[in-house]
Amino acid sequence: MNDNLETEATPAQEPIPAQFEDLRADEEQGPDLNLDVILDVPVTLQLEVGRARLPIRSLLQLNQGSVVELERGAGESLDVFVNGTLIAHGEVVVINDRFGVRLTDVVSPSERIRRLR
Repeated sequence: MNDNLETEATPAQEPIPAQFEDLRADEEQGPDLNLDVILDVPVTLQLEVGRARLPIRSLLQLNQGSVVELERGAGESLDVFVNGTLIAHGEVVVINDRFGVRLTDVVSPSERIRRLR
C-alpha cells in the first residue's frame, strides 16, 4: 500500500430545501443531486410589466412622449422570469430611491420543470 495516496473526504449530507425536493434524484435510480455545483452560476432575471403588439407603421411613428398601451392592466402583477422561464409574479416597490420587486406568488418547482420541457 502507498501511504501517500490522498483519501477523498465526503462532506456531511445537508438536508435539501423543500422547494428542491422534486429535483432530487431517487437514490436507487441515480446519484444525489449536488446543488453546490450550480449555486454560483449567474442567471438573467427579467421583469415583464406587459406586452403590446403593433404594426411596423405604428412602431415607426413612435417618438419622444409617445405612449404605448400594454395588454396588462395597471393593478396587475409583474411576471418574473429567470433565463426566460416564468418563476414568479410580483409588484413594483421603491426602496431607497431604487425600484425593486416584491414576489407575491412563486411558481412551484414542478411547474417550472414542466414548462422547461
